Amino acid sequence: MKQYDAIVIGSGQAGAPLAKKLALAGMKTLIVEKRFYGGTCVNYGCTPTKTMVASARVAYLASKCNDMGVTIKGYKVDMRQIKKHKDEIVLKSRNGGLKAAENTENLDVLFGEATFTGAKTIRVRTKKDGLKEFKADKIFINTGGKPVIPNDIEGINEIDFLTSTTILDLEKVPEHLVILGGNYIGLEFGQMFARFGSKVTIIEKSGRILSREDEDISLELTRILEKEDITIRTNAKAARVKQKDKGKITVTIKTGDAEDKIKCSHVLVAIGRAPQTDTLGLDKTGVKTDDKGYITVNTKLETNVKGIYALGDVKGGPAFTHISYNDYTIVYRNLIEKQNLSIRNRPVPYCMFTDPELGRIGITETEAKEKGLNYKVAKLQMSHVARAIETGDTRGMMKAIVDAKTKKILGVAIVGTEGGEIMSVLQMAMEGGITYDRIRYCVFAHPTYSESLNNLFMTLED
Repeated sequence: MKQYDAIVIGSGQAGAPLAKKLALAGMKTLIVEKRFYGGTCVNYGCTPTKTMVASARVAYLASKCNDMGVTIKGYKVDMRQIKKHKDEIVLKSRNGGLKAAENTENLDVLFGEATFTGAKTIRVRTKKDGLKEFKADKIFINTGGKPVIPNDIEGINEIDFLTSTTILDLEKVPEHLVILGGNYIGLEFGQMFARFGSKVTIIEKSGRILSREDEDISLELTRILEKEDITIRTNAKAARVKQKDKGKITVTIKTGDAEDKIKCSHVLVAIGRAPQTDTLGLDKTGVKTDDKGYITVNTKLETNVKGIYALGDVKGGPAFTHISYNDYTIVYRNLIEKQNLSIRNRPVPYCMFTDPELGRIGITETEAKEKGLNYKVAKLQMSHVARAIETGDTRGMMKAIVDAKTKKILGVAIVGTEGGEIMSVLQMAMEGGITYDRIRYCVFAHPTYSESLNNLFMTLED
């Protein structure tokens, strides 16, 4: 059994940089990766999906260019070329990260599945050398999540369903794609494949898509997607699925007491994700998990077992790449730089990369109301934003929740082109305590999207 100072399980956006930093700080470190270096973000999440979203946007712009005075005689979507382009970018990122790790002094990289055999010992099954055992005083778990497959849908395991991972390998555009789930993953893929040429139907069990967002934000996105001929069915649930000889799939939809059937070529399951903890053997360590399998941690990301930490999606909470990366910075700075950092009250910005995108930070109006806060709401349609008018895309809206007394910004939702970038401007204001009345009269460069923050806060009366 080989001894290390630190073992990192998983090479995601927390594990990979943490392993390098620990090694460079003089700790003999092992990083274990089950499949592809870089984790979900690089291989199945941000990098591939946003690359394909970009291809879909080019198709959308081609369909609209005649309106801008640039005439073309049509275009063709080449799904194989889209996949090839995506694969090249993924491989460049994956191989770059792996090479950097392999060239790091004090860092060993091992591919295989890790399972705990004791509190601070793991066994790794590798394809090349079989079983190998290792131990370390400090262990960091960054195994991420995986798509949830709903077992309450009759026949789901008897059809060739797609997940957010397998849909990335399609080389033909689906004729009719039915998506189970009307949140971020489902909506991004839904719009993407509609633009590639698929008929798309989204099935959402809640009363509206994006049920965690304010109703006006949800309705704004609904209108945008429906204008692209995407069918959205809410208060609906897939009850049964059936496929004959790997051909057409029949999805039985239940809405209240009524049932109807949809025939489609493909089904994408996008109802959520679950932590990858079932094969870790956590019972051998005493590390506690919650009722959903997420590893429980304190505000310093340490589990109930001293010296074992969990970072990223596997610990629950906001499942975003930037949160996972921030987890790494907190753990590293606390351990190596002897700081006293906590995950408590950190900002949680996020974007949904539909087109236009949704940028979000802070609380919603619904949350402000539930908390009984004294607040005001500023709203501005993108049709009143000069830059949006000039670029020919006025879809969406800006919305900000502010404290009526202190004038501080409490939350922001931006649906629009560059929505995430506009949101980030307001996030910086929130971080610096800059009040909305100062932003209202701030001098921004013209014509930019952020310049319209003047007009957004002009809608508020002091």
